[in-house]
Amino acid sequence: MVSHISYLGIGSNIGKRRENCLEAISLLEESPFISVTKRSSLYETEPVGYEDQPPFINCVIEIETTIDPRRLLRVCQEIEDILGRERDIRWRPRTIDIDILLYNNLIINEQDLRIPHPHMHERGFVLIPLSEIASDAIHPVKKKKIKDLLRAIKDRHSVVKA
Repeated sequence: MVSHISYLGIGSNIGKRRENCLEAISLLEESPFISVTKRSSLYETEPVGYEDQPPFINCVIEIETTIDPRRLLRVCQEIEDILGRERDIRWRPRTIDIDILLYNNLIINEQDLRIPHPHMHERGFVLIPLSEIASDAIHPVKKKKIKDLLRAIKDRHSVVKA
């Protein structure tokens, strides 16, 4: 089977935030189709979008997977469901959020699946942990290394190691 490299952003701002993130990683590792190969540090970050909510704990992992992006999305959503994620209001506080940031060098722009993640190049809470484990990875749309995208953003101040 062909193995693919993907980067997943993981975040939580309800309950035991750190434990929620670590449990999501453990559940991903239990999948026979996924191997976690790198993990960033955990970071505490201020919310983006709807700001009247608790801060997040965020991290990024690198995985090797034998499944396609759509099936990976389903696996991530199943884990979110197991960990109590509610999807009724956009940007609401959540027990867990697992986003596919990059999948090989694919560009997918469908209603329910967008790779690379459409706002990742603007967000310190994504670029800082991603740069920690894959600073030379290339954003397939921007055609820039992650470390160069990180240099260009201004919201780094709201991201601190947890």
